[in-house]
Formats: sequence, C-alpha cells, structure tokens
Amino acid sequence: MEIIEIRDEFIKLGQVLKLAGFVGSGVEAKEIILHGEVKVNGECVLQRGKKIYNGDMVEFDGKKIKIKA
Repeated sequence: MEIIEIRDEFIKLGQVLKLAGFVGSGVEAKEIILHGEVKVNGECVLQRGKKIYNGDMVEFDGKKIKIKA
C-alpha cells in the first residue's frame, strides 16, 4: 500500500489518481472513475471531484493508496 501525503484538508479523487501515477491526465481519471473502476473506502465512486480526506483509502486495479494529511 502506498501512502500519499497532502498539505490541505482534502484532495480531489482525480488528483489522487494522477499523483499515484495511475493515470496521466484528468481525462483518463474521469474515464476510469465513470467506468466504476475506482473505490474509496471500499465503495465504488463515480465522482471525479469527490473530496478525499486524511485516512481515506483509494483502490484502483488491485492497488491501494492511503491518504495522510
């Protein structure tokens, strides 16, 4: 599991996917999110702009990322 540290209170889901290197652009992030391929805290999320907070877990393609503020 990878840990991504953020400086602010939250980060948007599309940005998390880019920071983790899962996608190369916001367009790619939007596509995989809308296809139901991304989970936040175990639940499928379809909103690219969903706010991700400290302690949240993001999953994509068998990989997990934990957010640390």
